[in-house]
Amino acid sequence: MALDYLRDPAEIYRRSFATIRAEAGFDALPEGLRPLALRVAHACGMTDVVGALRASPDAADSGRHALEAGAALLCDSRMVAGGVQRAKLPRSNPVIVTTDAESAATRARREGTTRAAGGIAAFRDSLAGAVVAIGNAPTALFRLLEEIDSGAPRPALILAFPVGFVGAVEAKDELLRDSRGVAYVTLPGRRGGSAMAAAAVNALLGNDEDSP
Repeated sequence: MALDYLRDPAEIYRRSFATIRAEAGFDALPEGLRPLALRVAHACGMTDVVGALRASPDAADSGRHALEAGAALLCDSRMVAGGVQRAKLPRSNPVIVTTDAESAATRARREGTTRAAGGIAAFRDSLAGAVVAIGNAPTALFRLLEEIDSGAPRPALILAFPVGFVGAVEAKDELLRDSRGVAYVTLPGRRGGSAMAAAAVNALLGNDEDSP
């Protein structure tokens, strides 16, 4: 016996987005950021993240313009990269998983840090004008900020969604305290994850139907 449930993908999306719009308040967000907030809430099933998101005023525009210009997308894990709708990338932009760098593990062992941090360091010279999506390791965000402090090129946008009980709060708080002149979007606190980071990227590639 077939169970009674909604099967149509388009209708599932429509109802999901309608629920988020009904439950979450978007009025306090800049108009350009609303599609991103919608997508992030959809990815995690929690409408309260809409009001919790923090971003620089120019965040969405900075990310979109960078990608439209062909900027690279740097991801701190394969899970983030795997969730990106690559067919929508406007210039067949390179998608780089920083932890895949051969030197990431070597750096991590040598420096006594995580592979995620080592991967960010390995792609230091690729940061200029890039979009960096972090959905896994707080150490990746910490290292990114350290690299910028030491003179590394600045990315166009940091999508900071590291998750966890150790370092996630502190890494995002540091970004909020001083973004080093880089546009950013983040979700303060322990919550985050690869699905949210990928959803944020996809929102930059989306269409007007995603707008609340």
